[in-house]
Order: sequence, then structure tokens, then C-alpha cells
Amino acid sequence: MRAPAEQFLTLRAYGAPPVVVALAAQGAFRGFMDTKTPLYAVVAGNLVNAILDAIFIFPLGLGVSGAALATVTSEYLAAFILLWKLNNELILFSWNVIGSDIIRYLKSGALLIARTIAVILPLWLSTSLAARQGPVPMAGYEISLQVWLTISLLNDALALAGQALLASEYAKGNYKQARLVLYRVLQIGGVTGLALAATLFLGFGYLTLLFTDDPAVLDVAQSGVWFVTITQPINAIAFVFDGLYYGVSDFGYAAYSTVLFLSPLLVLLVITPTFSS
Repeated sequence: MRAPAEQFLTLRAYGAPPVVVALAAQGAFRGFMDTKTPLYAVVAGNLVNAILDAIFIFPLGLGVSGAALATVTSEYLAAFILLWKLNNELILFSWNVIGSDIIRYLKSGALLIARTIAVILPLWLSTSLAARQGPVPMAGYEISLQVWLTISLLNDALALAGQALLASEYAKGNYKQARLVLYRVLQIGGVTGLALAATLFLGFGYLTLLFTDDPAVLDVAQSGVWFVTITQPINAIAFVFDGLYYGVSDFGYAAYSTVLFLSPLLVLLVITPTFSS
């Protein structure tokens, strides 16, 4: 597994610049409360990715390298579309830089980087632990992870909508309306989490068969996807809270609360193999 993984990641590294640019551009469009442009850019990129995957991986026989090249190409396309549209809204490059704004931006960015590291460290460790168990456990774990990531992106859509609406009302000083937005988004998040849990519960068999028909892999994936299912209500609320804290620029609390729970989670991940053995 190591050789193809290194091959894939080496090529995927060339996609890092457009990914960062695209994320920054999407944040700018959210500030304008424009959710359509990022949607069109991402859909266009994913469509190109799917087409190139079908060409590179099978007819050209490039395998994982073809998958990486297709993804990198789609990322550059999405970033180009976003920058092209954003250039019509504001001046992208200017020498008129205000020091205080840069400092505030870097401070907020540092907090979010700390939070992001606290989120991805457990994912890295859990992936490493699964890979050490062999191909079958790794495949089952990856199915569970992909299901969780897919569902999480749906929850993230609620968080982004709540972030934009709350930020708009909060900036205007409409605190009563902002509070109403906060409560309503949390309510929708809770209902969405329950609905997603029910959907996963009923459609579990069909979802896993989209990935594989190997009985051993499906057996491993089953336990993981059940855990994903029962945690959906909490997961949805957590994502919504993230968006709401970002909406009022309280990046500190979002970062500190995530880092606070990192240590016990890492300890749990480290000692779990001891009990299982």
C-alpha cells in the first residue's frame, strides 16, 4: 500500500496551491453571500475530475497516478474559475496593504490552523492504525471515513449558511435577529442530524455496496458506519456551532475547544489497539 500511496501523494502535492487559493476565494464569496459561484466552480471541477479519471485510470492505464493527475487538473480549473469571477467583484492585487488588517488576519488564521491541526491529527493517527492492521481493515475503515466525510460536507453546508446569515445580522447590529438566526440554524442542524442518521440506518447496505462486495471488508465497514450513523445528530450540531462561531469572528473559542479535546482523543486512539489485542 505504501508505494501507490507515495506515488499518489507526490503528484497530488502539485494541487496544493490551487486548493489554498480556491478555499480563500470561496471564503470571499461567502462574505458576499454568494453561494452560487463556488457551487458552479466546484461542480465544474468535479465533472472534469470524473471525466479525466475515466480516461487516465483505465484507457491510459495510469492507475493511481491518473487519479492524482485528474484531481490536480480539476483543482486548477476550479481555482481559475473562482479567481476569474472574483476579479469582477474586487481588486485581487494591491500594494496598499494595511498593517493592522494583516495582523488581525494572521492572528485569526493562526487560530484556525491550530484548530485544523487538532482536527486532522486524530484522522492521521486512526488511518495509520488501520493501515497497520492490513488491507482488509484499512479498506473497511476507508469506507467508513468516506461515508463520514460525505455526510459531514452536507452538515458543513448548514454551517456555511448559518455563518453568512449570522455575520450579516451581527455586523448590522441586529442582535435580536442574529439570535433568531442562531436558534433557527441550530434547530435545523439537529433535525438534519436525525434525518441523516435515519437515512444511514435504512440505507447502510446500499451505501457500502457502492464501494465493494467483499464480505470481509463489508464486515469491517459495518461497525464503522454504524458508529457514523449514531453520531450524526452530535456531528451536525458540532458543524453548525463551528459556522456560528465563525460568523461572529470568535475563532479563539472554536480553536481552543477543539484543541482541549485533542489530548484525551489521542490517548484513546493510542490505547485502543492494546485492548483489541
